[in-house]
Amino acid sequence: GEQVRKDFSQYGIRGNKKGGYVINDLLVTINDIFQRDEQQNVIIVGMGNIGKALSQYKGFQKSNVHIIAAIEVDPSKINKKSSIPVYHINSLEEIIEEHNVKVAVLAVPELAAQQVCDQLIEAGIIGILNFSPHVLKTPKNVVINNVNLGNELEGLVYITNYMQKD
Repeated sequence: GEQVRKDFSQYGIRGNKKGGYVINDLLVTINDIFQRDEQQNVIIVGMGNIGKALSQYKGFQKSNVHIIAAIEVDPSKINKKSSIPVYHINSLEEIIEEHNVKVAVLAVPELAAQQVCDQLIEAGIIGILNFSPHVLKTPKNVVINNVNLGNELEGLVYITNYMQKD
């Protein structure tokens, strides 16, 4: 977590060991990090609750972040006609290549995280926003930002309890 805090502090994301990061601030700052003049194509891997929520988040549009596709292993979640098309993981490389994707959001179960991470890097991804609690092993040239929702929630519970004491 220490490395993540250092990474985040470079971008001005405030957080502390106890409180974690406030999700809204985090999303705003992720927007800023992604803020480039040209459109940034991003994919979401894993369409569980987190993946779904992020795919529906409208705030990215303001910052030229364009979520072009989602990737899933579960055939029942594949849907190429939805507003953000959901493809099977077998299509990963062609989607990354076709849309020149450099950044991926990793929202897969912990057990699958490293394997999918390796696939992403092999396909050309150099930035990963990791929502899995798994600490990913990656080459030096790949940037990983970890978002630990357990800590986020713990911090939020702590703060709301603290505020009610007044």
